[in-house]
Amino acid sequence: MSSDLHAPRRTRRKAPPDQLAALNDGSRQAEVAVLVGTTRAGAAVMDGEESLAELGRLAETAGVSVKATALQAVRRIHPATFIGSGKVEEIRALVASQEANVAIFDDALSPAQQRNLEGTLRVKVIDRSQLILDIFAQRAHSLAGKLQVELAQLQYLLPRLTRHWQHLSRLGGGVGTRGPGETQLEVDRRRVRERIGALRRRLAEVTRTRRLHRDSRAAVPYATVALVGYTNSGKSTLMNRLTAAGVLVEDKLFATLDPTVRRLILPSGGAALLIDTVGFINKLPHGFVDAFKSTLEEVRTADLLLHVVDASSPHAEEQTRVVEAVLEELGAGSTPRITVLNKIDLLPPGHRPFGSQQSHCPISARLGDGVDALLQVIDQTLQSGRERLHIRLPSARGDLLARLHQAGTVLHQEYRDGEIDVIALVPPKVAGQVRKAVNSRTSTQPPC
Repeated sequence: MSSDLHAPRRTRRKAPPDQLAALNDGSRQAEVAVLVGTTRAGAAVMDGEESLAELGRLAETAGVSVKATALQAVRRIHPATFIGSGKVEEIRALVASQEANVAIFDDALSPAQQRNLEGTLRVKVIDRSQLILDIFAQRAHSLAGKLQVELAQLQYLLPRLTRHWQHLSRLGGGVGTRGPGETQLEVDRRRVRERIGALRRRLAEVTRTRRLHRDSRAAVPYATVALVGYTNSGKSTLMNRLTAAGVLVEDKLFATLDPTVRRLILPSGGAALLIDTVGFINKLPHGFVDAFKSTLEEVRTADLLLHVVDASSPHAEEQTRVVEAVLEELGAGSTPRITVLNKIDLLPPGHRPFGSQQSHCPISARLGDGVDALLQVIDQTLQSGRERLHIRLPSARGDLLARLHQAGTVLHQEYRDGEIDVIALVPPKVAGQVRKAVNSRTSTQPPC
């Protein structure tokens, strides 16, 4: 019998301070990637090369170094590896030659395809959805954002848990070989489902809190204007230009994730609430819209949408269609909107921006060109939806009179017989609030 059983237990030596500093500094082996895209007739809004270029920008945003790309025309999806076996061998040789340690596919992979590709390529394999979720995890700062990202990640991970327990799975046939692997896998799945349930309950509380905030904003006579658009179209830059909000601005995809609300002063002297939202992108992860509904609810309930388009992008038309499709999915397809053609300063001289129409507003949010004209259009659009209200207010209700002045334009105001005769142009919701306040007071007065 070996004497190692009775050998004294060795104590672990602490790492030197410089090594600890390196570990705490987050230094680790850099991730080097090979990108893999496909072209299929009618399968995506963007063609393969455009989508692969966008995938490269996503990888750079996530901190991954892209060494090579591969594009494959696919007639049908291979059930085992998504692409054909011949192309898999080419990618394996490309990964080896570039010394890459991760392969990123532009299309959504099934758990089996991901597992088979990792076994053949001998490197980590992720798809576009997993890459986007990883970026969201880096960008989320608020409690709601972190909860939504974790929920989306767990929903993505749940069907892929088998990949993490291969070393505990059944090793052979016969009695006694079933047990630890399958037991651990089921325990892991149950824990993930329990965590998903807990996250949904927490998010329900966040949704109720956001609803209370929206209700409190509704009590204030301000219209709500939401910024929507493709990621990196310049929404945060425009937000800062209009309201001096101080929102983070970077030339990266998904630079900001959490929504921001600021007061917007209009040329007529009125005000509105401007809301910056998360950007949209082609091939969104499956659970994205469901997980982020509490954030995207701001879009659905807005009075006006500013659809910000990167006019300098050669893919502006395709990106616009992606945003319109997501808005339809959110139930905001019929919400009034203004198309804002941003980044006109990056266009060649004499070049007309995409979709130049009378209803479109060309601007440069970075330089401020066209912003004053955009404010005029926003003001006119909000004014056009106002209601003419003729009402008599009790002379003691100066608060209601102040609300009418703040929310709209008072055309006539006259004091007579202890009442104020008012004619005003205000948003419909403000007119309803004032009528309700006056009627409730009248109905509660005691009879003579």
